[in-house]
Amino acid sequence: MAKILEFKTTGLRAQLREAQQQQTMVRLWRGELEHGSFCGYVGGVGSEFVLLWVLGDGITEDGIYVMRHRDITELESPERHHVFMAKALALKGIVPQLPRSFPLDSIREAVQAAGAMAQVIGVHVDTEEEEEVCYIGHLAHVEDDGFYLQELSPDAEWMRQASFFAWDEVSTLSIGDSYAQALLAVAGPAPALEPGDAGIGHMH
Repeated sequence: MAKILEFKTTGLRAQLREAQQQQTMVRLWRGELEHGSFCGYVGGVGSEFVLLWVLGDGITEDGIYVMRHRDITELESPERHHVFMAKALALKGIVPQLPRSFPLDSIREAVQAAGAMAQVIGVHVDTEEEEEVCYIGHLAHVEDDGFYLQELSPDAEWMRQASFFAWDEVSTLSIGDSYAQALLAVAGPAPALEPGDAGIGHMH
């Protein structure tokens, strides 16, 4: 029987590490940020972030998410329908592909690793309304106090000037999710950036 755990951070990392070691499918909620949930396999647990290989609603691979521990409000381990979903994945020939040694102790290292893994990444930032806003684009440049992202608009158009994000703005990273991959497929390779000040983000 699945156990649903409610917590802030106490005991969370231990439960996530156990799920990683036992390759247990989990479902987690971030009640302060969104109404939905994430289902998948834990690929790594750091001091601040957890890496989750995410299973989409249609029993499809939906990329990798790097999320802060402190945002997780509930954890179900194992996921209550894990037997069915594991069999469905096997029938589809889908095998979770989890990166090895992904850095999860600092957001700077996580952003750089994500940018090295994929042509475009999703950068989710905190807002004053305590909800996340997502920006999608190519990691263009890293500085001491943040990084520049060459963004894709919701119409799959590349911006010609990069947008700046401070390290402490970032709550979540997504790598290889289906929406970002669809934008990239339509837009094609990123064009060269034009010189100038950072632009204003185009939220998704």
